Amino acid sequence: MYWINGIPQAQLPLTDRTVHFGDGFFTTARLLDGDIPLLTWHLERLAQAGQRLLFAPFDVDALRREMLAAAHGGGDGVIKALISRGSGGRGYSFRGCDAPQRIVARTPAPAQYPRWRQEGVRLSLSSVRLARNSLLAGIKHNNRLEQVLVRAHLDRDGADEALVLDTEGVVVECCSANLFWRQGREVFTPALRYAGVAGVMRRHVMSLLPALGYSLEEVSVGPDALTTADEVFITNALLPVVPVQAIDTRQYADRTLYLQLSPLC
Repeated sequence: MYWINGIPQAQLPLTDRTVHFGDGFFTTARLLDGDIPLLTWHLERLAQAGQRLLFAPFDVDALRREMLAAAHGGGDGVIKALISRGSGGRGYSFRGCDAPQRIVARTPAPAQYPRWRQEGVRLSLSSVRLARNSLLAGIKHNNRLEQVLVRAHLDRDGADEALVLDTEGVVVECCSANLFWRQGREVFTPALRYAGVAGVMRRHVMSLLPALGYSLEEVSVGPDALTTADEVFITNALLPVVPVQAIDTRQYADRTLYLQLSPLC
């Protein structure tokens, strides 16, 4: 089911800039027993993305109501909220585009995620590299061609998820998830200064670690840094936390921190 500005419909004008340029941004939230966990953080991230991408203000309160309306009736699934700059402008110029469009969708939960939580996932090092751009780093914008290509290679290779580097060979994230690894009581996650998505669940996990007795460091390292890790896991709002059983041929059996985080996420 889809809604545009609160009205049930599944058609967007061909003049919309998200069709032509990917001119927009989105968040993907978990629907759990009719509730949307971390909804405030999802909305906060959307508002921050709008500011960084120079969007005209959009009605965050209306979007909250629309997302909650989409969740009405209970059950589990996915609530996706997408903000488009709308129609207008000339070519790349968005001058005059002062009415962003709010698009909300409710879809089923990914069928494979319960199995992933139970069994863990296998990652493969992706040959697709993410371009460095500090202006867009962290934002979940609608320009997802890099991820489409990462997924295409995964579908060919047969792994569950990808270990994705940037064009300088620095570890960034997975195709659809953020990445953490642990050595003893130290936890590491890629710094997202030049590429990648700053996920809501990433933020949540980072907030939980001090109370669990772990230190956290955001780092810029190559993939070899993960070979000495005791444990690796990935996160996104839907998973929400999943252990990594292997990266290519390197196996990971320890799930200590995953088992601590799982009930809290």
